[in-house]
This record gives sequence, C-alpha cells and structure tokens, in this order.
Amino acid sequence: MDNCAWVANHTGQLDFILMGLFSQSKHPALLCMVIFVIFLMALTGNIILILLIHSDAQLHTPMYFFISQLSLMDMMYISVIVSKMLMDQVMGVNKISAPECGMQMFLYLTLGGSEFFLLAAMAYDRYVAICHPLYYSNLMNHKVWLLLVSCCWFLGSVDGFMVTPIIMTFPFCRSREIHHFFCEVPAVMKLSCSDTSLYETLMYLCCVLMLLVPVTIISSSYSFIVLTIHRMNSSEGRKKAFITCSSHMTVVILFYGTSAYTYMLPSSYHTSEKDMVVSVFYTILTPVLNPLIYSLRNKDVTEALKKMLNTRFVFQRTTK
Repeated sequence: MDNCAWVANHTGQLDFILMGLFSQSKHPALLCMVIFVIFLMALTGNIILILLIHSDAQLHTPMYFFISQLSLMDMMYISVIVSKMLMDQVMGVNKISAPECGMQMFLYLTLGGSEFFLLAAMAYDRYVAICHPLYYSNLMNHKVWLLLVSCCWFLGSVDGFMVTPIIMTFPFCRSREIHHFFCEVPAVMKLSCSDTSLYETLMYLCCVLMLLVPVTIISSSYSFIVLTIHRMNSSEGRKKAFITCSSHMTVVILFYGTSAYTYMLPSSYHTSEKDMVVSVFYTILTPVLNPLIYSLRNKDVTEALKKMLNTRFVFQRTTK
C-alpha cells in the first residue's frame, strides 16, 4: 500500500498542524495579549447586550430579540475559534486532531450560516416596522420571531452538516500543515491529494445560494425602506429610521463582504496571508464590533444601560 493510500485510510488517526497567526508575527506574545483583550471585550460586550435585552421590558421587541440572537452567535463564533488559538499559544502546541478539526469546522459553518439568514430576518423586520407599521404587531408576533430564528439556526446547521462530512472524508496525503489559525474549509481543502474541483464548484454554488437568498431579501427590504423614509414628513422619524437601518447595514457589509471574499472569489485571488487577515476581520473583529454598533448608536440600548447602572448604584448605596 503506497503512502497516499495509507494516509487516506488513517486520516482520523493523524493530527493537523495549525500554522496560525503567531508564527507570522515578530512579537507573538504581544499579539496574543491583544487578541486575548479583544476576545474578552467581545464576550463582555455581547453578554451585556444580551442581559440588557432580557432584563429591560422596553427591549422585548422583535428587533432586539434578533440582536440578542446575533450577540449569542457572535459570542459562540469567537469562542469556537479564538479560545483554541489562545490556549495553543499559551501551552506551546499547534496541533488539532481530525475530529476536533471537523467539530470546529461544523460549528463555525453552522454559526456563520445562521448569521447570514439572521441578518436577512432583521432586514425583513425593519421593512415591516417602517413600511407597514400598522400591521407590525400582527406580522411580527411572538410566534413569528421564534419561527424566523429557528429557521436561521436550522439553515445554518444544514450548511454545517452538508459541508463538514465531505471535507473531512477527503484523503489528506500532502503536508498536514494548515496555513491558517483554524480549520477553515478552503485552507483544509488545499491539503487533499484528491481532485476537489467538482466539490469546489458545488461549494461555490452552495455559497452563492447561501449569500444570494439573504442578500436578495436584504436589498429588497432596504429598497422599500429607502423609498418609505424618503416619503416621511417627520424629520425625527427619518432620523430614527436611518440610524436603526444604518447600524444593521454596517454589520451586513462587514460580515457579507469578508465572507464573499473567502468563499466566492477564485483561488487565484487568495494567498494564505490575505486569507488569514480577512478571517481575522470576520471571526475576531466583527464579534467585538457588533455590540458597539448596536449599543452606541442606539438610544434605547444606552438608556437601558444607564437605567441598569443607576439601579445597581442605588442598590449598593442602600445596602451600606
């Protein structure tokens, strides 16, 4: 049995080597500290946002329910990838077993796919709220919230279940070095010694569909929203609608732009260094930016935060 066949039959018994960000840095300890601080900021910001939305009755609306789900996805997303990377750096190891790699791949695909559709659901919610305010309570009742979010999680998991088993059953007889800081699909596929061109085409079509459907919903929703805002007589109403929608569009551009680069551009446009920089943006920076975008630019959230801090301050004074 030749070497390639042996490796193909024993893929599950071998570890992959994650080259990671730190191997590219002249100051890995400093970079590790920076990423650790960003990781803590992302966890803290998203946890606070979830707690605020859960505890304040004024934030019990579809928009904030979707934002809380987005925060939950971001928190899980950065934990799946960054916690492993930081732990490996501290312990001085850079290996990941095939089952661990497959699990990491499945989780990030599921969370990323769910976020694609959640952002589309959020755009639809804003469309109904701004363009059909009289019917909003009927069109976006509690059952509809839960149904939309459940569909987002389901469709994301379908992406994970479809892609991960195929990738992890490829024979890997080339170098076991993944030139990335986590098991991202394109980086792992480069290690396969089999012809992956057909699968790459199918994955490209799948990604186009995964992006096209939400983008169509988002662009259609915002086309109607822009027309409705333009017709508004109240400048205050226009301002509030614009602030709410611009926050969402900022998140959409950040997440969809980097994902489109990673999964839709031909391989000739990719290098390991570029791929890692783009991945840092949507796996590490976006989760820490999202709570800032939705809190600093949102009056309801800032008021809820002030109320919570004031209540805590008063409670501390009365207990002394």
